[in-house]
Amino acid sequence: MAASASLCSSFLVPLNPRLNHSLKPFLLSLFRPSSSSSSLLLTRSRTVPFPKPLFGPRSLSSLTFAQSPTDNVAAQTPPPPAAEELQKIDVNPPKGTRDFPPEEMRLRNWLFHNFKEVSRLFGFEEVDFPVLESEALYIRKAGEEIRDQLYCFEDRGNRRVALRPELTPSLARLVLQKGKSLSLPVKWFAVGQCWRYERMTRGRRREHYQWNMDIIGVSEVTAEAELISSIITFFKRIGITASDVGFKVSSRKVPYVNFISSGSCCPQFYLVNENKPTAQHPCDKEFLCLFTILETKAYECMIGKLPLDEIKKELNAVGVSTEAVEQLLQVLSIKSLTKLEEIIGGAGEAIAELKELFSLAEKFGYSEWVQFDASIVRGLAYYTGIVFEGFDRQGKLRAICGGGRYDRLLSTFGGDDVPACGFGFGDAVIVELLKEKGLLPELSLQVDNIVCALDPNLQGAAATVATILREKGQSVDLVLENKPLKWVFKRAARINAERLILVGSSEWQRGMVGVKNLASGEQNEIKLDELE
Repeated sequence: MAASASLCSSFLVPLNPRLNHSLKPFLLSLFRPSSSSSSLLLTRSRTVPFPKPLFGPRSLSSLTFAQSPTDNVAAQTPPPPAAEELQKIDVNPPKGTRDFPPEEMRLRNWLFHNFKEVSRLFGFEEVDFPVLESEALYIRKAGEEIRDQLYCFEDRGNRRVALRPELTPSLARLVLQKGKSLSLPVKWFAVGQCWRYERMTRGRRREHYQWNMDIIGVSEVTAEAELISSIITFFKRIGITASDVGFKVSSRKVPYVNFISSGSCCPQFYLVNENKPTAQHPCDKEFLCLFTILETKAYECMIGKLPLDEIKKELNAVGVSTEAVEQLLQVLSIKSLTKLEEIIGGAGEAIAELKELFSLAEKFGYSEWVQFDASIVRGLAYYTGIVFEGFDRQGKLRAICGGGRYDRLLSTFGGDDVPACGFGFGDAVIVELLKEKGLLPELSLQVDNIVCALDPNLQGAAATVATILREKGQSVDLVLENKPLKWVFKRAARINAERLILVGSSEWQRGMVGVKNLASGEQNEIKLDELE
């Protein structure tokens, strides 16, 4: 052993500095004793210092006399890299998003089922769209606010794309894609995931699901009345009453700008019911944009979101006078359609449509749910007529849902305008309302059968029983391991199984299984071909 060590040490002296890296593992592989002393030998070998070369350059072939085929493989295999310390990841989802574990998924499925069932009751067809859309689809129709909230990026094809913040633009794109082949009117609904990078509050997340119902091709107010009726039907299904929730209704056609006086030609003077510059004030600017900002800022002041002084400062900076803001606040504070009619007269199109909507509300049977509120302007610039918003009467939550008429949206994307209206209804706010009212349903896992083999050898037989029941449409939780009956009964209670089916040796030989009704405790033996 000493001679071997000496020989190994002599070989570890490098013959050429450039060969140090490759020769060292190679030479070590030549002397790898199988005894327990090998580790000591190799350790000593690895710690031998490498002095300056004592000999001239030599070829590796002169050293291969002690090398076996196996050793050659070992010499070519690089040593394993040092193990890197694994860092724990953040187990929470990204800020503003949610996981859906089973209990949350059951609630989501229950909510979506009610969305879809109400849509079915009203004769709507389901559609869906890509979560990823062109960024231009949202920027062109909604202005700067939506631009700041987009999750957008450039894909590998150098295209600007965005995660959809809402569903209506995708709907408009699909309608334009179908073109003349689409038989109007259409009544479509969708339940889809949306993304907005915005400040989070109770019921407002950066990722949420939204229920949309839209009617394309109907210009009459009956379309808006039908949509509000569908939302109220949904509320009634889940236990929400008119004392919990109401609807504020207004119209974008109300000429609020008639109450604003100014001596300059400015976009806030364009009549909303025209949605274009008037003959008296022809401007080539975006006529509706500034007026929408004016209304929105005023509304935020009225609900206490922004102080009046801050709003005046912002609007003064874009050329809106303080007097104009104060006058608009007075108009937006009107809560009576009669009062509005006294001010602007009853001959206008907006008043006529609002009157018709409230008349239809009586015929639909939901007049107690709706009220006029001039401050409802909605946040998006494409609304052109009646707008509505569902609100929590206790005032603890933000708007529950909202929508209205958008007859000119398609032309924003280069198509011909088609009358249309619709609404969006988020999943997060309604869940908060249900919590507030104590109306969240108890949704436990429920399984028809739990099947257990009493002997490990009968696991295949238990699988046969499970397959028979599943083919008959029954849900089955098959016990996949050899578990004691005490565990099986606990499992059955946890999943709310209706029946326990036991596969025993003697019963199976007679073509039967034991069936226990877990609610009544009744237990019987049933033939396999009679199992229902």
